[in-house]
Amino acid sequence: MIQIKRVYEDYATADGYRILVDRLWPRGISREKGRIDEWIKEIAPSNELRKWFNHDPEKYPAFVKKYKAELADKDDILEALRKKAKKEKITLLYGSRDLVHNQAKVLMDILRS
Repeated sequence: MIQIKRVYEDYATADGYRILVDRLWPRGISREKGRIDEWIKEIAPSNELRKWFNHDPEKYPAFVKKYKAELADKDDILEALRKKAKKEKITLLYGSRDLVHNQAKVLMDILRS
């Protein structure tokens, strides 16, 4: 099972294995406070894409397309996450305030397909 959650939300035992999928470490969150098990910044959007998108909901459809293109050569990481999700619950953590238009949502959809 795969779910997403904002890294600033409280930890819950139901989260399972918690993976940060942001390129930048979230402000004010220590590894211990965030209870982050793993940080996989390699699957986060590139700095260029992240800055271009700037969490603008109008750019989201184009962002999804461009982000999927960036993930095309990350099959090994994606497959490892799929295997992990078959064995245990994983929570993809992100820092964005936008709960709908973010890379964790895109990544979750890709992993579930």
